[in-house]
Amino acid sequence: MIAEVPARIRCRHQETRSFLSPYLTAVDPAFTIEPTEADLQQIQLDLIRTAEAEGQPVPPCSAPLLECSAIHALLAEKLIDYDVLLMHGSALCMDGRAYLFTAKSGTGKSTHAGLWREVFGPRVWMIHDDKPMLRIKPEGITVWGTPWDGKHHLSRNACAPLKAVVSIKRAEENHIEPLTKADAFPLIMQQAYYAKDPAQAAKVLKLEMQLLNNTAFYALSCNRDPEAARVAYAGINPISEEKT
Repeated sequence: MIAEVPARIRCRHQETRSFLSPYLTAVDPAFTIEPTEADLQQIQLDLIRTAEAEGQPVPPCSAPLLECSAIHALLAEKLIDYDVLLMHGSALCMDGRAYLFTAKSGTGKSTHAGLWREVFGPRVWMIHDDKPMLRIKPEGITVWGTPWDGKHHLSRNACAPLKAVVSIKRAEENHIEPLTKADAFPLIMQQAYYAKDPAQAAKVLKLEMQLLNNTAFYALSCNRDPEAARVAYAGINPISEEKT
């Protein structure tokens, strides 16, 4: 089950079954995912293109890796029908609320999330360190972990209500300020799942607008000093600053 949505996954490799096992459920599935040969070939092509675009060596494309990646892509597309949106970022929970840090790759999302764990200790736990799922409902937005948790493998099969989305950029001094909706929307467009199918793309846009209208967005300029975590938290929670 991913983000409260049960799915049947048909896979070929034991490695894939083991990878998905922490998310097993006995609930009847809402739909079935089964990658085709065409899906696997497309994933392999995407991995090659991404590596070439970033000037990186092409990663090993083992059969289980391709299968897991294809399942992830198919799930991200299908879950849109259940108001679930994949978002690129590092998500943590502190005091029962989720904070999602997003930025261009290599900026330091995971590093900043690590500062929160260092500064605030057991008050913080990681939801997901790469591409969490956002369940967007009229009553609120929750952030969910998945098995696809990036190179640091920091995730949990759990969720928390979203408190804020924070866009990070590197700077010498630490500073945080609210983002207007006009500035936040391009950020969502850049970091949220992109659907090629026009019908799904329209649904994604609707979810993005709900996220924009029901979430606080911030721009954080920060260094890698622990003080960056304190500045970020106090800027989002000024009344609770004394708790830090």
